[in-house]
Formats: sequence, C-alpha cells, structure tokens
Amino acid sequence: MEKLKLGMIGGGDGSFIGAIHRNAAYLDNYYELVCGSFSRDFNNSLETGKKLFLNPERIYKSYEDMIDQESKLDSSIRMDVVSIVTPNHVHFDPAFKALNKGFPVIIDKPMTYDSNQALKLVKVVNETGLPFAVTHTYTGYPMVKEAKQLIQSGKIGKLRKVAVEYPQGWLTSNLESTKNKQASWRTDPKKSGIAGSMGDIGTHAANMVEYVTGKKIIKLFSKVNTVVDGRKLEDDGNVLITLENNIEGNLMTSQIATGEENDLKIRVWGENGGIEWKHSSPNTLLLKLNGSPNQIYRSGVDNSYLSNFSLANCRTPSGHPEGFIEAFANIYRNFALSIMNHKNNKKDRYEYDYPTVNDGYRGMKFIDAVIESSKKKKWINL
Repeated sequence: MEKLKLGMIGGGDGSFIGAIHRNAAYLDNYYELVCGSFSRDFNNSLETGKKLFLNPERIYKSYEDMIDQESKLDSSIRMDVVSIVTPNHVHFDPAFKALNKGFPVIIDKPMTYDSNQALKLVKVVNETGLPFAVTHTYTGYPMVKEAKQLIQSGKIGKLRKVAVEYPQGWLTSNLESTKNKQASWRTDPKKSGIAGSMGDIGTHAANMVEYVTGKKIIKLFSKVNTVVDGRKLEDDGNVLITLENNIEGNLMTSQIATGEENDLKIRVWGENGGIEWKHSSPNTLLLKLNGSPNQIYRSGVDNSYLSNFSLANCRTPSGHPEGFIEAFANIYRNFALSIMNHKNNKKDRYEYDYPTVNDGYRGMKFIDAVIESSKKKKWINL
C-alpha cells in the first residue's frame, strides 16, 4: 500500500474550509498532498503551497493547468485524487475535467451550482466508474451511523415520523455588507446558486434524514424567508416532507437563529420507540423505547454494545470526545479505502461508507424543490 497523492483545488489562505479538509485527509495517514491550485490569486496559491511544503513546480496558476499537467506525469508521482473546496459555482467544471482525466474526486457540498450540472456529474461518474465523494460531514459521526444501524435492525419498529433542524445565527445581520468573504459568496446567487440557507445547510439536513432512515424524500411543501434586509437569498425556511412508505416529517433551517452555532438535530420515531442525535453532543445517541427508560448510547472503540458499523468509525476510547475533524476524517478515510479497492478491483465494505455522487444529486434536487414549492405555494415531487 502507498499513500494516495492528493491534489487540492481551492483552500488557499483565508478560506473557510480548506484547512479542515486537509486536516481530515491527514488524520489517518492515507493521503499526501502533492499539488494544488489554491486560489485564483496565484500569489495566494504560492504562499499557501509554501506553507504546506509543496514543490513550487506543482503549485499551479489554475485548476485547468493542474488537471492537465498532472495527467501527463508518470503514475509514480502524479496525483491520484482531487479534492475540490471552492465556492459552489466553481464545483462542476474542475470535477468534470478531473473525472474525464481519470481522477477520483472528493468535493464539498452542495455538489454543484445547479441540478443540471449535478446530473452531468452523475453521468460521467457512471460512465467512468470512478469513486466520487461529497463531504456531507455529519454522516461521518459514529453515533449517526449507530442511529442508522438501529433503524435498519428494526429496533424502533416501522418508521412513522422524522424531524430535523439546523439552526445557525452567524448571518443574523447583513454580514455580507462588511466584505466578509464567506458571507459574501454564500449570499450571492451568482456564486451560491438559487438557495442560501437551504443550499448551505438545508442539504445537510435533507441528507441526514435520508441517510439515517434509509428512505428518500419523495415530496415536500416549503416556505422560505429572507429575513435580513437587502439579502439576495433566503436565510430561513421550514419544509414539510414526505418520505417513502408514507413517513411524514418536517425540516427547518435558519442562518438568522441568533445565538445558535451549528446545532443540527434529528429525531426519528417508529412504532416501538424513537432515536435522537444532536451535533452539540455528538458522542451521545438517545434510544427511547416505549414503556422503558431512555437508553444513552455513547461512542467509543471499547463499547461492546455498539454495532460494527459504528465501531469501524470510532477512533477514541469511551469517555473521550470525537468531533468534527474526526467525522470529516471518516469520510476521507472511507473514500481512500474505496479508491484503493477500485484500483484493485475489490468491493467496498459496508462499514466504510461515504456520501456519493447520487447523494450530491439528491441534495441539488432538494434545493430545486424547496425553492419551487415556496414560490408556487404547493407540494413538489422530488
């Protein structure tokens, strides 16, 4: 086995998520960063590459140059996989070009600027057979995986209802008017797409529902709001959702929930009980069985009562916290194993799952449906 040689597009000095991706990739020692085009500002890219101890010859002026030049290098030194950590409007083109040059791709969410681009990526992934991952980070938490396993095992019985919420407060004022880089592009329809909060965090909430329950959202009714004066995209919204098997639910996202951080929370109820997980206490999963005291499940590599699915993604002994970087790293590690399996014509193991191009496409269809439903004031099928 050799480390996978990683190339990165985006993530230069001043970026929000680039360092998180790199730290996650490094955690299990499966990747070595060998090249990058970290910014449209080449000086920024050079400075970032210097801090990361890269060969200056492999710090590229553009992602087009990087993909083209790396594809011409000998297989012993060229990159094996591309990580794309740019704003939404610079997701599709580098991903499409990389796949067509034979490089697997791991990309930040939402997967693309719009659903048409997403569908094109689905097609090229299917045509090439290359591994492709989307960093819906929260599915990397061990207790989210345990929730999924408990539901699949029938522990809480036939599913009846689901509720998910993702409140943030960081955009409670017109932060984009202060030239805050992250606020500026996330509230700009030319860069973010047709949705604000529903694209940025609503896709996480929708992905969490489908991942944990194993059921797809088939239709929805939404009302989105632009609360802050002068903002171009919605910053708050509520959605009624219907999943397969007539499972009803609701989904809420808000980036103007003053005082909130990133408190994603999901609850699922079945005939025999329910489960509850929240991001503010990610090591804990509550199991609420009818007629019994609530049970507290805790993550940890020495917890014999957890499923193998969860334990395969635990890193620390019981009582020691696992956090955002570890959840992110689970996606990077599991994707690395998938790339290695692809090279050796082996099948992926169930325990080492990750969000795929199809999950990314589902997220883009969710955005379309939410915005259309709110405009037309009617139920929309996904």
